[in-house]
Amino acid sequence: MLLDTPICDFGQPAPDFRLATPDGTVHTLSQHLGDKGLLVAFICNHCPYVKAIADRLAQDAATLLDEGIGVVAIMSNDYRAYPADAPPQMQAFARRHGFPFPYLVDEDQSVGRAYGAVCTPDFFGYNAAGGLQYRGRLDSLGPSSGPDRDPELLTAMRQIAATGEGPRDQTPSMGCSIKWRD
Repeated sequence: MLLDTPICDFGQPAPDFRLATPDGTVHTLSQHLGDKGLLVAFICNHCPYVKAIADRLAQDAATLLDEGIGVVAIMSNDYRAYPADAPPQMQAFARRHGFPFPYLVDEDQSVGRAYGAVCTPDFFGYNAAGGLQYRGRLDSLGPSSGPDRDPELLTAMRQIAATGEGPRDQTPSMGCSIKWRD
C-alpha cells in the first residue's frame, strides 16, 4: 500500500531508542544526536521505493556524517511475515548499498510506533535539541533517477545543522506502508 508521510510536527521531541544492528551492536538516540542534529530514516529491504533510493541515501548520509550530522536507519517491519526484511538480509542490503550508518532492528516495533512512522522510506530530521524539523522526502527524483536531482533532505539537514530550524515547505516522502504485526 502506497502512503505519504504526514506534515512535519515542528519541535516534536525525538523518542528515545535503544536498538541493535543485526550483529548485536546497541545504539541509542543520545549516541547519535549531536550538536548538529540527527536524521532517523525508517527503511526496509523489500520496498521498491527504498530500493530505488538506497544508493542516493547512502551518498547523502555519508555527506551528512562527514559534516557532523548523525544518521541512523531503523527497520520496523514485521520481518517474520516479510522475510526479505529479516536481520541477515538487512546486513546484506546495507553492504550492497554501502550504508555508512547503523541499520537497526526494531524487533517489537515500539520505536516505529513512537516516532509515528507510516511508510518506508520515512525520514525524521532533528535539530541538536532533539526537536523535529524535517519530515519530507529524500529528493525530487523519488523512485526514478536522473541528473536534475534536488537533494531536499540533504539541504534541509544542512539548514537544521546551521540554524536549528528546518524548511517550512516540505514535500512528503512516499513509500510502502510499515508492515505492523496484528
